[in-house]
Amino acid sequence: MLNTTVQDAINEQIKNELYSAYLYLAMSAHFEASNLPGIGKWMRMQSNEEVEHAMKFFDYVNDRGGRVTLKGIDQPQSEWSSPLVAFEQVLEHEQKVTGMINNLYAIALKENDYPTQVLLHWYINEQVEEEKNATMIVEQLRMIGDHPNALLMLDHRIGERGE
Repeated sequence: MLNTTVQDAINEQIKNELYSAYLYLAMSAHFEASNLPGIGKWMRMQSNEEVEHAMKFFDYVNDRGGRVTLKGIDQPQSEWSSPLVAFEQVLEHEQKVTGMINNLYAIALKENDYPTQVLLHWYINEQVEEEKNATMIVEQLRMIGDHPNALLMLDHRIGERGE
């Protein structure tokens, strides 16, 4: 049985994962409207991945005999001044999520909840990948600077995600 402290912390993380999905979906809408469909696709796929992360927690709570309690999700912003600004926000957001996962792990340690610790190892590894990917795109966008042809090439390459 999942104890209440861990259950409450996971329910909060479900909300955080769904907010991440909502943020990336807002970014997808922005870039689709800005004629950067590759970045839009990348963001939509990222949004879908965040929903999967939330559902993995959702299923885990249920599997452990706990109770999922969904919380309200804040509205994300809807405009970004450039792809670089957006991806810098992606990186900052993923770093924040890493901190949340680490805090959740600390709670599982304190509560001697070994199954939750095992689950969280997957999320810890996932966050390393998320930060790496966001950092790489930020650095590439910084290299591109004000070169629209290079941005269009990067947009095309990023849009190949999942193919």
